[in-house]
Amino acid sequence: MDTTNKAPKYIFVTGGVTSSLGKGIVASSLGMLLEARGYRVTIQKLDPYINVDPGTLNPYEHGECYVTEDGAETDLDLGHYERFLNRPTSRANSVTTGRIYQSVIEKERRGDYLGKTVQVVPHITNEIKRRIKLLGNTGDYDIIITEIGGTVGDIESLPYIETIRQLTWELGEHNSLVIHLTLVPYLAASGELKTKPTQHSVRTLMESGIQANVLVTRTEHHLPKDVKNKLALFCNVRKENVIECMDASTIYEVPFLLHEQNFDEVVLKGLDLPTDQEPNFAVWKKFLENHKNPKNEIEIALVGKYVSLHDSYKSITEAFTHASATCETNVKVRWVYSGDITEDNVAEQLKGVSGILIAPGFGDRGILGKIIAANFARRNNIPTLGICLGMQIMAIEFARNVLGYEKADSAEIDVTTPHPVISLMEDQKDITDKGGTMRLGNWKCTLTENTKINKIYNSTEILERHRHRYEFNNDYYTEFVDNGFLPVGKNPETELVEILEHKTHPYYVGVQFHPEYKSTVASPHPLFISFIEAALLNKQNDLVHATREKI
Repeated sequence: MDTTNKAPKYIFVTGGVTSSLGKGIVASSLGMLLEARGYRVTIQKLDPYINVDPGTLNPYEHGECYVTEDGAETDLDLGHYERFLNRPTSRANSVTTGRIYQSVIEKERRGDYLGKTVQVVPHITNEIKRRIKLLGNTGDYDIIITEIGGTVGDIESLPYIETIRQLTWELGEHNSLVIHLTLVPYLAASGELKTKPTQHSVRTLMESGIQANVLVTRTEHHLPKDVKNKLALFCNVRKENVIECMDASTIYEVPFLLHEQNFDEVVLKGLDLPTDQEPNFAVWKKFLENHKNPKNEIEIALVGKYVSLHDSYKSITEAFTHASATCETNVKVRWVYSGDITEDNVAEQLKGVSGILIAPGFGDRGILGKIIAANFARRNNIPTLGICLGMQIMAIEFARNVLGYEKADSAEIDVTTPHPVISLMEDQKDITDKGGTMRLGNWKCTLTENTKINKIYNSTEILERHRHRYEFNNDYYTEFVDNGFLPVGKNPETELVEILEHKTHPYYVGVQFHPEYKSTVASPHPLFISFIEAALLNKQNDLVHATREKI
């Protein structure tokens, strides 16, 4: 579809009644539907918190911190955007109130405002407007979807709502669209779906000068025709613009459930864009078919410290979903809190799993449990993938139990260790700030030829995303090589070790980067595919051994 050199159209997604309704999934689903029709789409998130980015937030509070190619620490919704669109995001796709105010205050300190009183309107709203338009100014996109975090009526969201009001007015008719996601609760006692919360939410939006063009209703039951008519009448939207969004068995079904209600067509008509091109869903349909009809099943233990909130490892679980469809295998994740693992119970904690993933993280809590798990996996030939801290754990375990350095550790955990196999990078030693100061974003990695990792990637040069401060200590490089735990991936500029691979183990691989960030529906990550394949083989071997023992 030729829309070259035309000004982009803007879609704003707001939420009402309650938080956590799934604005990110709805925005991602819409982006996927529009891309399937040939439009160039990107999605950005406006977050109302005052943190500059989520990099310093507790994963228990905010879930996973997602990292873009250019090294921005962002909300986990950006992961959804990339997974659905199969298109990388950037720093420009993530805007926080903290970043907005930081920018405005810096300008004020420089004297850019020429002595004027700096106010929310127009200075903060103008900065938000500028950020929203950054992606549009590139000329790379036909449609830009902007998700506004929080709930309509929140104090924190008011500047964003006011900015949208201004923008929709400035852009003119058919150049922007407001989608309002809201809740239609079901009262079991009366057996009724209640529309009043949605009406109030829309009224709150209208009080701010914004009329929603499309209503997407989260509901546990199908909306009867009379309920849809009622919502249309009292919320000032067309009947066909009331879209229901029920829970699906997987988030990857949501685009199709919305498409069945002509959601993408409604949006395109509202933006005065052609709807004649039929959407191409071939890749997605194949993915869903494989996902729903697996030929095998395996269980993989995810050993981490934040397992009580599964969103802390959102990209990892989604990467399993993408790769498992390729392998036609259902992957059950066993969530294992590393703080509960001891030498006495590790065999019981990890009993029956076909693979072990040692998860990323920060800090010393649960570290010993991870080391014990890595030791158990290495000695028992269980396929193991260590990510970021996971790789560092595998290195510490190897140094302690194979090289004989009983007090080997990471300098992050024990600054007094006589054998810091994991140490602080030189350029990190004088840094005191925590936010945005790590090795972040895409870094090159050169793979050693004729190794497992070389065959997995089918390449000798890769780009992967990082988020860490500590590195493998090259003082121990030779000892690791001599004892069979091979550094098989290095950054070509710094010689920093990025990948460790055990020479004789069926699959014992640690990576310093985060492969899960690059996995999408259309491009599952080769590391996760190979890991699942190794776990499948391990399960088959276990079944053969069990059969032989019975005989």
